[in-house]
Amino acid sequence: MIRFQIVDRDSGQLYRTLVAAMREGQLHTLHLARRGRRVVHERYPGWITWSHTRGVIDCEVHSPRPAGSEWQLFSAVLGRLAHKYASSISGINVQFPAAPATGRRRARAGRRGH
Repeated sequence: MIRFQIVDRDSGQLYRTLVAAMREGQLHTLHLARRGRRVVHERYPGWITWSHTRGVIDCEVHSPRPAGSEWQLFSAVLGRLAHKYASSISGINVQFPAAPATGRRRARAGRRGH
């Protein structure tokens, strides 16, 4: 899962603009689902859950299959934001949560020089 926050320059106008653009079809590949709580891409698997508060849009990218392919959806959304809405964005903060441990241990290094 990838998490990111979009900081709006206009204190909340970007969220409304994005919702209107997706509902009206101005963002051709991005659509709203689940009563506007999810953003989906027509080509890439997964979805983005999002919410907004005080000019900050919080997003989480989910991709159930294949695992680890969240970057495709994230890249598509980030590229669209940079292309069409850069003047409305103050900054984007991205977090990559730690991957769960696989249970495998590294092999011990052998002795040197003896």
